[in-house]
Amino acid sequence: MPGVIEFPEVVKKAMEDYKQIFANEPERRHFAEYLTGLIIAERKTVLGINQEFAVTTDQSCLNRFLTEVDWDVQRLNARRLELMQKDPRSRYSAQGVVAIDDVLIDHSGKLIEDVGWYWDHAEKRYTIAHDYLIANYVCTSGKHYPLEFRLFRARERAEALGEPFRNHTALCIELVDWVLERQIAGDFTFDNYFSSAEILNHIHGKGRGYVGDLKSNRKVKHQGQEVSIGEFAKGVAPEAKKAVRIGGELQWYFTKSFWIRGVDHRVRIVLLWEHRKDREPAKILITNRVYWEVSRILRVYRRRWTGTETFHRDGKQSLGMGDCQLRSRRGQTLHMYLVFVAYSLLMFELKQVHACEWALVKLTTIGEACRAVLRDTLRKTIRWALSRSQEGWSQEKIVQLLAA
Repeated sequence: MPGVIEFPEVVKKAMEDYKQIFANEPERRHFAEYLTGLIIAERKTVLGINQEFAVTTDQSCLNRFLTEVDWDVQRLNARRLELMQKDPRSRYSAQGVVAIDDVLIDHSGKLIEDVGWYWDHAEKRYTIAHDYLIANYVCTSGKHYPLEFRLFRARERAEALGEPFRNHTALCIELVDWVLERQIAGDFTFDNYFSSAEILNHIHGKGRGYVGDLKSNRKVKHQGQEVSIGEFAKGVAPEAKKAVRIGGELQWYFTKSFWIRGVDHRVRIVLLWEHRKDREPAKILITNRVYWEVSRILRVYRRRWTGTETFHRDGKQSLGMGDCQLRSRRGQTLHMYLVFVAYSLLMFELKQVHACEWALVKLTTIGEACRAVLRDTLRKTIRWALSRSQEGWSQEKIVQLLAA
């Protein structure tokens, strides 16, 4: 929306909440400009965001804010998470869930630092992208937001930088330790890519619970022999399966505790079938909480989708998570953390008891919140134009300024 005259209300509040992070007013203004652009700009690049404002500095100033200005992005992230604890609906709790998953952020430029060629399973093709591992928090209220991320670098890239190579397992364990160091309450959940023995042992050894997805070829000990869990599932009799409703749909399950190859603690495995007479399970879950009821295991695992896929979708579609074209690692890193801030600001406003004054309606999705912020910004611009007209400004002067 070219012609932004005044920051939206949600961004004004952020300027106050985060003012201690920045050294001066120009930095705070660039922070507010970038947040505004992530939420409402049609093109969420530095140039695209800069062009949204009627009165602003050259786009190179916003560029330097992301690539050269020495402000502490870790303080920014810590402040964001601190603010999320002020509302009981977004506060950490023992019943919360930490969902970990990786996501590919596509880029069109090969000169951006740390990009590589990765196989995109959704698109069934190789793509130039950054590969991020992200830990997200899912509250009992249903609110969710990202906690922290790690960037995967290919071995060749890491060696060229003189850094140790860290695979996805090592990065996942780093995120787990990051959560534990900050005493963030809750259980962990992830898909089968992260259900390796090393990760399961690490989480269990720290005294935390987990629920993961499991591949059917993993070996379990049954009646003195090792057998794949997929083969074991085929032998479960239909009458041994019990009914359970998942998201309103009737499915069938069987659960049993096992010792599994490489895992140093006993685990409970839950096998799920769409139909009672099916032989191949639709899903296999694993948890170290062998005393949990199946309903609790399923509840924790279902929050994996809420905590990862929803953020990945909204971050890409609504907040420009993959739109940054800055070549430097610092620029890309700060962009990601600012997306985290924008997402958390909007998540805080969702499903309020009463409609926000600036939004006029109760907000239920991130996309809806972005559109409400756009309407709020447009109202401010229209009021400004009407006020200038009443002061005697010509239409040509008003249009010229707004279209600059």
